[in-house]
Amino acid sequence: MTQTASKSTTGGVQSVERAFELLEVIARTGGEAALSELAADTPLPLPTIHRLLRTLVGVGYVRQLPNRRYSLGPRLIRLGEVANRQLGALASPALKELVAKLGESANIAVLDGDMVTYIAQVQSAHSMRMITEVGRRAMLHNSGVGKAVLSVLDDERVQRLVSQAGMPPKTANTITTLGKLFTDVEATRERGYAVDEEEQELGVRCIAVPVPGAPTPMAISVSGPVTRVDEAFTKKAVPVLQDAARELGRQLVAAAD
Repeated sequence: MTQTASKSTTGGVQSVERAFELLEVIARTGGEAALSELAADTPLPLPTIHRLLRTLVGVGYVRQLPNRRYSLGPRLIRLGEVANRQLGALASPALKELVAKLGESANIAVLDGDMVTYIAQVQSAHSMRMITEVGRRAMLHNSGVGKAVLSVLDDERVQRLVSQAGMPPKTANTITTLGKLFTDVEATRERGYAVDEEEQELGVRCIAVPVPGAPTPMAISVSGPVTRVDEAFTKKAVPVLQDAARELGRQLVAAAD
């Protein structure tokens, strides 16, 4: 006798939806979670969580650590890489438009564990321009895109991610204490954009905004030499960046439907 998978109220397969719900919870907690956290963050009974985790561990999408916590598994890496390439391709027209309007290099980055990963860039036509390798990871505390991403997370998660990654100084301007970082993140939330004020590289300034409605926290940015990316440039760039972020967010929501 064959057993058919139960259906969810949305018409999908309930066990698949529940498995992805567990993966989402693990991702939200920074890439690993205890069984108690999974039970607290989902309405699923413990036997169901155990059964789903055994299946996910068996196929490599979840890994059980020596401390008995659960982390995202290695088979998700390839899926993430392909998804990031697709997302980069989707964002490319918006980045090209930013470069056309503002004249500086434009980037998009997504939260990746306790760092951000750049998934697309369009370079400016200037001979002196910022070049960021697609696939490069950056710290959350000293990058414009990183601080823009932090601005959409709750304070508990901000503290956990930054404490986990550390706050090494890259320049004399790098923020190296949680207190100062929280002040900066709160300022980002209030004004709607983040600034990397020569915190990754001396002579370089970056303006970044979060992408609203994105399925995973992400941000777009423009960056260039401080001689060009000045106060007047920032005043011009912020509304252009915010419009591009809103449009990209709408596209991502539409693509997910």
